[in-house]
Amino acid sequence: MKCHAILLCLLCTSLVAAKSPSPPAKVVDDPNLAKVLLIGDSISIGYTRPVQEILKGKVNVHRIPANGGPTTKGITNIEAWLGTGKWDLIHFNWGLHDLKFMGPNGENLFPKEKGGKVQVPLDEYEANLDKLTSRMKKTGAKLIWRNTTPIPSGSKGRYVGDSAKYNEAAARVMKKHKVPTQDLFTVSNERMKEIMRPANVHYTKEGSRFLGELVAKRILKELAK
Repeated sequence: MKCHAILLCLLCTSLVAAKSPSPPAKVVDDPNLAKVLLIGDSISIGYTRPVQEILKGKVNVHRIPANGGPTTKGITNIEAWLGTGKWDLIHFNWGLHDLKFMGPNGENLFPKEKGGKVQVPLDEYEANLDKLTSRMKKTGAKLIWRNTTPIPSGSKGRYVGDSAKYNEAAARVMKKHKVPTQDLFTVSNERMKEIMRPANVHYTKEGSRFLGELVAKRILKELAK
């Protein structure tokens, strides 16, 4: 029985590792290339490595050293994430962690049917995003907002349609600050069965690669302006 338990544990570990996105590559900056920062949650973690690979030799692509989490985490950590160096472009997103439901004792992804509450209410999300965008504008970098990706039916602690509500709030902020939006919500919604995991907000390896190609293309387009 003990051997079986060990084997089961190893199997589970292997499966988790197989599903985890590749970590970002270590970046050694070429001073002759533009410097880009990616900010976001695990969706952006999934497409960071593909973006780095696609833009190798063209752009120095960095990402924050952690999951961006909700906007409340962004407010707390934005200064450390931006650092003291110069960024030419910042590609950013918050949303999936703001709209997820939490339990009364901080339980993660807790169903609203059992009393779960959204982690960051819509009005607070909009206010936080406004503050974060204002701060990033001060860096002088070009900004690209990446809207929040869709929620498949059956996703734990998140509900279909909430991404659209949070994207509407984000759109008001981006209009105010004249920040362009990369719409990964629509393309993901249209190709959900191809590129996303069933009943899960995350993407397959191929799906993350697909998003990475879109993000890399948009970065090059904005840097060329």
